[in-house]
Amino acid sequence: MVSGHLSVDGVHVDMEHLKKGEVNLGTSIMAINYDGGVILGADSRTTTGAYIANRVTDKLTQVHDTIWCCRSGSAADTQAVADIVNYHLKYLSINTGEPPTTRQAAALFRELTYSNKDQLSAGIIVAGYDPRNGGQVYSIPLGGSLHKQEYAIGGSGSTYIYGYCDANWKPKMTEQEGIEFVKSALAQAIKWDGSSGGVIRLVVLKKEGHERHIFFPDEGYAAREQD
Repeated sequence: MVSGHLSVDGVHVDMEHLKKGEVNLGTSIMAINYDGGVILGADSRTTTGAYIANRVTDKLTQVHDTIWCCRSGSAADTQAVADIVNYHLKYLSINTGEPPTTRQAAALFRELTYSNKDQLSAGIIVAGYDPRNGGQVYSIPLGGSLHKQEYAIGGSGSTYIYGYCDANWKPKMTEQEGIEFVKSALAQAIKWDGSSGGVIRLVVLKKEGHERHIFFPDEGYAAREQD
């Protein structure tokens, strides 16, 4: 026994962290523009301190028909913010009679995270497709700033793949090239980051709607997810 820690099968668990009950999406998330839409991706590991609380978490959340977000930080905080944005986008759509834009969704995320930056642990990537603007990607890191980007990466695993992404990114990728780029980058993040792991989930957003994919890095197996 160690002061402030509990030994479980030889692994020391930080009890002070566990007392807080905070579940973190210590994670790898990313989104890219491709020639025809956007692709979002994330690993699936959720941690509580040194303990893996969930191996198959879905960190890709739909906030409107063709607008999704990737979540990193506190699982509770990011899910609450995504639920609030989803509510406001539905209300906006009903009032205007038009679907909301990705920019409007990103602005809502920014307002919520910036206004509550001292209480929230939330890093968000928003990506979507709308007829007016096509595919768009916005990054909202901790603190609530807003950045429009061709591709965005976030979470603890992102520090390991900045060089990989810079070396392999190219504009106007095809859908298949984009899927391979996101899948390969997240596989590298999972390989090197102890807080990232599990499966790789992808969402492809385009004019026709969305498709979900799941990849199993250890087995080299891919499948299409059903909503």
